[in-house]
Amino acid sequence: MNAPIATARAAPGLPALATVLAAAALTLMAAAVIAPALPAMATAYAGTPGAELLVRLAVGITSLAIAVSAPLAGALADRVGRASLLTGGLLLYAVSGTAGWFLTGLPALLGSRILLGIAVGAVMTAVAATLTDWYEGPRRALWLGRQQAAASLGGVVFLPLAGVLAGIDWRLPFWLHAAAAPIAVAAALLLRDGPPAAPNTPDPVRGQGNTAGILGIYLLALTATLAFFMAPTQLPFLLTEQGAGPAAVGVIVAGSTLTSIAGALLFPRLRARLTPTAVTAASLALLGLGWLVAGTAAHPAQVLAGLLIGGLGVGAVVPDLNTRLGELAPPHRRGRVLSGLVTAIFLGQFLSPVVLAPLVARIGIEGAFTTTGLALLGAGFLLQKGRKS
Repeated sequence: MNAPIATARAAPGLPALATVLAAAALTLMAAAVIAPALPAMATAYAGTPGAELLVRLAVGITSLAIAVSAPLAGALADRVGRASLLTGGLLLYAVSGTAGWFLTGLPALLGSRILLGIAVGAVMTAVAATLTDWYEGPRRALWLGRQQAAASLGGVVFLPLAGVLAGIDWRLPFWLHAAAAPIAVAAALLLRDGPPAAPNTPDPVRGQGNTAGILGIYLLALTATLAFFMAPTQLPFLLTEQGAGPAAVGVIVAGSTLTSIAGALLFPRLRARLTPTAVTAASLALLGLGWLVAGTAAHPAQVLAGLLIGGLGVGAVVPDLNTRLGELAPPHRRGRVLSGLVTAIFLGQFLSPVVLAPLVARIGIEGAFTTTGLALLGAGFLLQKGRKS
């Protein structure tokens, strides 16, 4: 039996909005928050067979679990309701995330990271579906942009803190996941689902979802994430070759996260002035230009300039694609449609180093950034040209 799903457009109160945005802040950082602890973790489990590989999987396996489980989260969002899914996802996030402090075996720890991925998939899907239900038109674009800004801000705040905690004890960063517990309590108290949407209820903007358009948006999200995730997976090696120390590498790579907040906050204004296709094209072009600058840089400062430009693009493209999906999806399938974007984003994160490894091996990291930048610039141009033709 279907539980109520929020379709009413009554404006939520500030506490409810703050709860949803606080949940969004826990999403993008979830997999990477233990990254600073990986070297010490590898030392701690040195006696475990295959420990070096298994420890490296502790981050990637969470991203893969998010990608695989998100469609189930989308179905649950449409069946049991957004508020219930968000509350349950946050509780699972807190329990599975902090489990790393208590678990002693490496296989068990990896199992907890898989559960964390399932929780993040539920939270991300519920947040996007909730905001899409609450708002329409420019207000929807505004709050989806703020969702992305909150997610990026979470990375800016939590990742450096994780580094400090890992320097004290490699298990301490796991406790950062406990931040989900009070947010879960707030969600249970403040969020309620509205009346269920009938299967034949038309979307107020687009009507019935367009399958080809939805799949195209998923492909764009996968492509953009494959490219953007070159920053944390490839750039540290390039910057080290250019003489940057570990602290400088951390600051430079974080640059793209900082400007992605600005891009997300800028998105509503872009959407108010440009067509959806033009916003997507401009976002991809900004990411491509940034990567072109980074790939042709001879000094770490030039790499930073490229990352700052690219971060603007990726900050705008995620809420842009979320908004476009919200317009294409009928209300009774909105959770499932939006969950596909979560899958595309985290599958891109997981696949990025694997897919780009042959290109890096063939033409080097600089060449890979330059080639990817040119490809994204070309994709942005073709998108805009296709819209005009």
